[in-house]
Amino acid sequence: MIYHLSLQAAGYIAGIFLSLFGLWGLIRPGASQAAARTLPRSRVAGFVLLTIAFFWSFWLLATMEMGEFSGFRKPLLFILPVGFLLVLRFVDEFLAARALGILFLLAAEPLLDAAFFRTESTRLLVTVFAYLLIVIGLVWVTMPYLLRDQISWSARTNSRWRFTHGLVFIYGAAILACAVTRY
Repeated sequence: MIYHLSLQAAGYIAGIFLSLFGLWGLIRPGASQAAARTLPRSRVAGFVLLTIAFFWSFWLLATMEMGEFSGFRKPLLFILPVGFLLVLRFVDEFLAARALGILFLLAAEPLLDAAFFRTESTRLLVTVFAYLLIVIGLVWVTMPYLLRDQISWSARTNSRWRFTHGLVFIYGAAILACAVTRY
């Protein structure tokens, strides 16, 4: 167990995050569309998101139990910062989309860990969200231009943008309600 996060805490985190994200798109569609359209190619957002992913990965690599692979810890602790610098230097196209995908992959593990061996059927709300993060993260890391296409599709009309963010808000509110009442 890497993270010591209860299902209730994971539900609060995921529910608040999804609810706030959905609410922002519902209340301020113009501002959220403008921010979303600039995100995939933003060098500043790419640097910030990749730096967060780097420090999170470095912390995991330095602290987690690796079992029979513990001999690889020191080489990996050297390779990770070198890879981070090389990515910053040579992979500037859609860096923010790739970094967001990496963060999604990193964020899925604590959610799955919190729901592991829980018997409530409502835990599946958190589990499904975690698996969505994994699938979306893998897609955005390998094909980052799809984030741009997904944003363009959902921002084509104001009603589509509000509907998408409304679904996100409802899903976040459901997770938050379960965190308050069930977990």
